[in-house]
Amino acid sequence: MAKLCFDYGHGGSDSGACYKGRKESADVLSIGKAIVAEVRKYGITVDETRISDVTVSLGARSSFENRSTYDYFISFHRNAYQPEKARGVETYTYLNAGTKAKSLAQSIQTFLAALGFINRGVKTANFHVLRETKAPAVLIEVGFIDNSADNNLFDAKKNEIIRAIAKAVLSQLGISYTEKIPAKQISTGKTVYRVMSGSFSSRENAEVQLKKLKTAGFDAVIMTFSK
Repeated sequence: MAKLCFDYGHGGSDSGACYKGRKESADVLSIGKAIVAEVRKYGITVDETRISDVTVSLGARSSFENRSTYDYFISFHRNAYQPEKARGVETYTYLNAGTKAKSLAQSIQTFLAALGFINRGVKTANFHVLRETKAPAVLIEVGFIDNSADNNLFDAKKNEIIRAIAKAVLSQLGISYTEKIPAKQISTGKTVYRVMSGSFSSRENAEVQLKKLKTAGFDAVIMTFSK
């Protein structure tokens, strides 16, 4: 089964980029751990360079990755420039990255841009965690932390971001992501599933629909609701 290494940028005494009380280190830890929970549902092993708000040096991050063999190394960050001057998502690979890293980076970039982030593209960089790790590596900048519009997207679509990155990773591993629709809970605590086939103001029309359903072999009944 696949094995991944997740790296959450900064942490501890290194908060990363900050803006109006937000810390990059907290944002990426929160979203990264949620993505881990998603992909682990598919039997994938995920190791993390940190699991709490602690300081981890760049050397410690790459050394952690080098101690094992991973299918991919994914580092999570949030960008910053000048307050309210830049927006969007971008995903990085190393300067001479292989096809696996490039493919994963493009997939992640496409999924995130589809959520409404400005698409700043897939780029290359000589970042330590991309250069010194063995596995195909990508670094994601999930929007600009010093841009209010990006922060609003990050907060409002957090669940979609989690699913988007999980889908991209799973797709790269040849695994189909399954959307899980929560069942409706009623006061008894039991789970029920209702199939509706139209609502009618006329009893006569409802009877016609009921007859069609029964003729087709469906067990159907008319239920009356007051507006």
